[in-house]
Amino acid sequence: MSTMKIKKGDTVKVITGKDKDKEGKVVSVDRKNGRVLVEGINMITKHEKPSAANQNGGIVQKEAPIDISNVMYVHKGKATRIGFKMEKGKKVRFAKSTGDIID
Repeated sequence: MSTMKIKKGDTVKVITGKDKDKEGKVVSVDRKNGRVLVEGINMITKHEKPSAANQNGGIVQKEAPIDISNVMYVHKGKATRIGFKMEKGKKVRFAKSTGDIID
């Protein structure tokens, strides 16, 4: 993939899967594998050994990455597709539903 349309810090909506219609903020983006980590979405139960960070260990709930094709950017409360255009000699993202520039 040349350019990722979803970036860290964006608010996204899940469009398919067990967490469909839930919204959350993007924590990280894995460009190589095309996956995103969204807070509060795709929660898994993980058994962890005791470590310096987690003294007791035990069963921990944490987010797992989901495919970037399963999320849509949220602009003004609605999910929208994202496009790119040149604005004053700079490449910017824009919401296709409204035409507003995102960043």
